[in-house]
Amino acid sequence: MRLAALLAALRPVLPLVLGLSLGCSLSLLRASWSQSGGEDQCLGAAGRPGPFAGGARLEAADGGPGPGHEDFRPRIVPYYRDPNKPYKKVLRTRYIQTELGFHERLFVAVLTSKATLNTLAVAVNKTVAHHFPRLLYFTGLRSAKVPHGMVLVAHGDERPIWLMYETMHYIHQHFGSDYDWFYIMQDDTYAQAEQVKALVTHLSINQDVYLGRAEEFIGGDEQARYCHGGFGYLISRSLLLKLHPHLDSCRNEILSVRPDEWLGRCIIDFLGIACVSQLQGQHYHTYELAKNTEPEKEEEEEFQAALAVHPVSDMTLMYRLHKHFSRIQLDRAYQEIQDLQMQIRNLTSLTPAGEAGLTWPVGINAPFLPKSRFEVISWDYFTEQHLFSCPDGSPKCELSGASKADVSEIIESALAQLNSRYQPLLRFSKRQLLNGYRRFDPTRGMEYTLDLLLEAVTQKGHSHVLAKRVSLVRPLSKVEIIPMPYVTEATRVQLVLPLTVQDLDFVANFLDMFAMNTLDTHDNALLTLLFIYHPYDAQRVSQVDVFAGVKAMVGELEKRYAEVKIPWISVKTEVPSQVKLMDIVSKKHPVDTLFFLASVWTEINMEFLNRCRMNTISNWQVFFPVHFQEFNPALVYRGEQTASSSTDFLRDGHFDRHSFAEACFYNSDYMTARTKLAADILDRDEVLESMEVFDVFLHYSGLHLFRAVEPGLVQKYALRSCNPRLSEELYHRCVLSNLEGLASRSHLAMALFEQEQANST
Repeated sequence: MRLAALLAALRPVLPLVLGLSLGCSLSLLRASWSQSGGEDQCLGAAGRPGPFAGGARLEAADGGPGPGHEDFRPRIVPYYRDPNKPYKKVLRTRYIQTELGFHERLFVAVLTSKATLNTLAVAVNKTVAHHFPRLLYFTGLRSAKVPHGMVLVAHGDERPIWLMYETMHYIHQHFGSDYDWFYIMQDDTYAQAEQVKALVTHLSINQDVYLGRAEEFIGGDEQARYCHGGFGYLISRSLLLKLHPHLDSCRNEILSVRPDEWLGRCIIDFLGIACVSQLQGQHYHTYELAKNTEPEKEEEEEFQAALAVHPVSDMTLMYRLHKHFSRIQLDRAYQEIQDLQMQIRNLTSLTPAGEAGLTWPVGINAPFLPKSRFEVISWDYFTEQHLFSCPDGSPKCELSGASKADVSEIIESALAQLNSRYQPLLRFSKRQLLNGYRRFDPTRGMEYTLDLLLEAVTQKGHSHVLAKRVSLVRPLSKVEIIPMPYVTEATRVQLVLPLTVQDLDFVANFLDMFAMNTLDTHDNALLTLLFIYHPYDAQRVSQVDVFAGVKAMVGELEKRYAEVKIPWISVKTEVPSQVKLMDIVSKKHPVDTLFFLASVWTEINMEFLNRCRMNTISNWQVFFPVHFQEFNPALVYRGEQTASSSTDFLRDGHFDRHSFAEACFYNSDYMTARTKLAADILDRDEVLESMEVFDVFLHYSGLHLFRAVEPGLVQKYALRSCNPRLSEELYHRCVLSNLEGLASRSHLAMALFEQEQANST
């Protein structure tokens, strides 16, 4: 009975136990077979790997590539430093592309002469120079006068062979390690810049390339060809590096009249490479112009596809060629856009959103959808004469400058689109712009809505006046990276702090923040105090010095930080003009000093000082940050606890766009602009009282003025004292800054509401 009961209990799990036992037994048997019988299948007599059946490629014992593929096998190179050698700090390159060995794509050299420097060379510079990443002009003249906007290299010898030799040597010496391709052309050549740039993107940089219009040597070998210099030619970096050691030999041994023949013979004799017109499936198309050619009437396919056209006899012909080929490029671009839009329309029906997901214009990003009322992009209203959203905040201003040109171009474009759509049935002409609206959408570009009063004329001559609303979009074009000079965060910043009697209550906090954020962290920053005495206080300075307490604080800091010296400058004036004060400070510092003009309410920190260094570039850019001004806590919190979170403080203030007190600039840039100002105003020093440092740079320097909000520059609330002796504009800005710094509209409304409630009770 017990055995039967036990079997009945184990019967459900019996198949599982039997299956596990059978599986384990078979796996053990299979392992023993593979160990005993698999040793000699792939080994030869000496135990080395034998050939695989079927002619398969030989693999390494570890499953990796064989001996012929060592370049593709990853290897770990361990770092080892000899302990007996002194440690040397590794110097990193300035740019990461230098460290990784990246090169720029294309360098262009234009050979010019005395007769054509001010004519054809200037025409080349105005037509195609700005399309190439780097272009230099080479001539044999001595001390040649360089036309505006051109970079000229003068070798001092007008012999053609010598000019070519010196040009190749100069290119190798200065640009041989920076560019992958070198395009050499004459100033009587018109080259399609975009086509040349597209050509080099399809060629391999690992080959020795000598590409151009191949010509036979006179009386030479038919196989040996040189590239005709009139049509330009392309040389790879590898070829230039191999050619450079032989240039001196070529100059001494090869006799030729034409520089392009001399260069071609040099490359063939020493490198064995002849010029080709076709390489890697790419063709170098050229076209030789006949006399009295009309570019607009040339319809040959060879002319339309030409990368280079030669000879160009005069400047007018160069401009006509550029206009013709630019029109061809533009027509191709428009046709490509239409093809892409048609493909998008065809594919939209297959998407989950269907036809509803098709945006207008086709291919442009959909308009920005705000998630709250604070993200709504407002429209600016305008007419043909006035703009009702002015930069200075006034409700109405005259439409002029770039805005007027923009509106005129948009109206013309709208009429052109309407006529192209409805002609020949209707022909439209503008009577009046009724209403105009525009806004900038950062996701797609500038949007316009126009209400036009139009006169429509039919084919039979009947006319009718109607109003029509049109919508247009000026999309964002190709984003370009603007080259900027290199700057570092190691530059010393010289802080300049002007102080008046009204600022004495805030000096202690400023010095404490300066000591904590710069002196304790050993930041490369210095401080200079500028004591502004009223004439009455200056007369009593021997008895009562109003800045004695500040000087005592400075002395305590110098005792605490022995290596720090904080100098001060005393000035007596009734009208503390920012420009006059800066004149005094500028004379006492070197020209390469980076100034940060601060205010007593500023809280200095390392984050902002680094941005001051990075955003200020000598002889290029000055930086005027817009500080964040906290609201009056009595109105914002009304007795409640202030916000403690660092992420909430930005809601309790605003960026004060009326203040230009803070500025970062180099002393050399200020001195240059100040010199121009002095020549303009002569001896009328009273003009300086109505100006700030911002006005000096804005009107008397050609530098970039970078003004941006700076969240790292925070100021506590304080009621500024506005000096009525300053100009009306400066006084008005000071009053506006005080008023807008009280509180936000919601806080002011709540304060008024509570006051009315209190008065009613």
